[in-house]
Amino acid sequence: MEMKKELKKTLTLTTIITLLPILVGLIYWNQLPEKMAIHFDMEGTPNGWSSKWFAVIGLPAILAVVNALCTVLTETDPRRYKYPEKMMKLVYWICPVVSWICAGLTISYELGFESAASPKYGSLLIGIMFVVMGNYLPKVKQNYYMGIKLPWTYSDEENWNRTHRMAGKLWVAGGIVLLLNFFLGIRGLEIAVLIIMVVVPTVYSWAFSRKKDKEKVEE
Repeated sequence: MEMKKELKKTLTLTTIITLLPILVGLIYWNQLPEKMAIHFDMEGTPNGWSSKWFAVIGLPAILAVVNALCTVLTETDPRRYKYPEKMMKLVYWICPVVSWICAGLTISYELGFESAASPKYGSLLIGIMFVVMGNYLPKVKQNYYMGIKLPWTYSDEENWNRTHRMAGKLWVAGGIVLLLNFFLGIRGLEIAVLIIMVVVPTVYSWAFSRKKDKEKVEE
């Protein structure tokens, strides 16, 4: 019962914070155009637009729903006890943070602060996210919702643990590279790093599974 009360308080707080950017948008409502940029390319040039209503109200509302779903699903997972508590805090707060980043970017851009869409800020934020996630990834045990979910990690706990330990180190290293790129400004580096951080753990997990299968056959 105590756990449910604590969860309800956390969900209420994170939902309110996720929706608060709507208030900021309403304050600047008359200064914002009817058509707002909500997506930017790697050069910081807008390539996706929406109505003012959707940009100011719709996006935070969608993120609030996603926040509720993520919180409830992870808390009702039968393997919930395997989630590190600090990783759970990341689950609770990722949507509120994303909501404020999206609102800050779109509203600032439309108010004339075009530098807010600079790719280097995206590199900085993604870098911080991967450094944090990489630190906690090795502590995540097998579960239904969190971690690197592959056929080989699901079917073998040793594979899961080894893959997550390796991926944790890789993600921290990749995150540091992205943080450095905030100052270096190398074009396309973010995409290259993200591809490496996805492909390498996948290949590692598959190769480890094949190796174990081969050892079983030889026995």
